[in-house]
Amino acid sequence: MPTDRRRIFAFSGILKPRPDAPAPASLVDFAISLAGSPGTARRLCYIPTAIGDRQDAIDHYAARFAERPDVEFSFLRLFTQPNVPDIRAHLRSQDVILVEGGSVVNLAAVWRAHHLPEILRECWEAGTVLTGASAGSLCWHVGGPTDSYRDSLDPFTEGLAFLPYSNGVHDDLDDQPRRTTFRDQVANGQLPAGYATEDGTGLLYAGTELLEAISVLPGKQAWHVAPDANGGYTEKAITPRLVTTDEL
Repeated sequence: MPTDRRRIFAFSGILKPRPDAPAPASLVDFAISLAGSPGTARRLCYIPTAIGDRQDAIDHYAARFAERPDVEFSFLRLFTQPNVPDIRAHLRSQDVILVEGGSVVNLAAVWRAHHLPEILRECWEAGTVLTGASAGSLCWHVGGPTDSYRDSLDPFTEGLAFLPYSNGVHDDLDDQPRRTTFRDQVANGQLPAGYATEDGTGLLYAGTELLEAISVLPGKQAWHVAPDANGGYTEKAITPRLVTTDEL
């Protein structure tokens, strides 16, 4: 086990849940399990910047974690101004920081206006678990394909780059050509080499090293994608460790 205490769990949420499958929130439960000590309450801060700090999303998580005595829930809202008097102090006191999906472009712009990149780096260096789905996965990397600009998938390269890789999320989504677009953008140099995840699957990093892939859905994959010497790409499947709800 690597000794680096910095942890990021970047995942693709379950966009099309099935009745017989684990709940989408099980990936969040896995991230929480990485923090603190068994039997102690973990402090979790939810950051919904990417969806404009929607109150219904905040209420959803507040209600969910109200049923868990092992989680002390808070949230950071930045619209129209921060809801906490000291962002740095609040985030530095957390065990887990959970970032909502949505517009990674808007997230990055608002975060930089409020100096969150340097604060979040301090949290990461101190051992706070950083996690999130979709935009909340892309943001820790250099970037990846996004529909934040328009309906098409454009390369986004303004991520925090704590992880020096690109990231493709929802790699098996049939509603958009995310799989082919990610590989094309890596092949043509618009994005650096990186990792893609299918729905229900995440990447657990220790520092900047990929420790393992995790999935709560059987049959899913993660992928390492890199440019080759001929203007194309190479890809390598990474079989994730299947985590059951009993382990969370």
